[in-house]
Amino acid sequence: MKFSLLVNGAAREVDVEGDTPLLYVLRNDLDLKGSRYGCGAGYCGACMVLIDGRAMPSCDVPVETVGERPIVTVEGLGATTLVDAFVAEQAAQCGYCSAGILVSAAALLKDKPQATDADIRAALANNLCRCGSQPRVLRAIRRVVAATAA
Repeated sequence: MKFSLLVNGAAREVDVEGDTPLLYVLRNDLDLKGSRYGCGAGYCGACMVLIDGRAMPSCDVPVETVGERPIVTVEGLGATTLVDAFVAEQAAQCGYCSAGILVSAAALLKDKPQATDADIRAALANNLCRCGSQPRVLRAIRRVVAATAA
């Protein structure tokens, strides 16, 4: 089946089965490798993308359910204050989870630019990191919050 998607602001057409996970379409058909396969069940957050501005696990979303809602991958975030803060705080250790964390944090900061620590922790609850970079991730997001408050 053919599906028309709006990915990172560009109209894209794919020919896949409707139940194909969006993650597979992004990585295999559209060559967007930022979102990663982790658990395959929507629990780890490595595959997070923004769909209609909400962070969602793309491994758990069949492409047929997306419709015309805009999709933003980590590649679509581009150079932002958030990305700069992650670099400055060295928030990516192995980097496997970083794309999903960046997407989740971008969704949070769009809705709550003055997010509290509790807001940040809640927004990242579905993003697993095994390397131990969580303190640096929190510092990076706090840096963005502080910059928007100034």
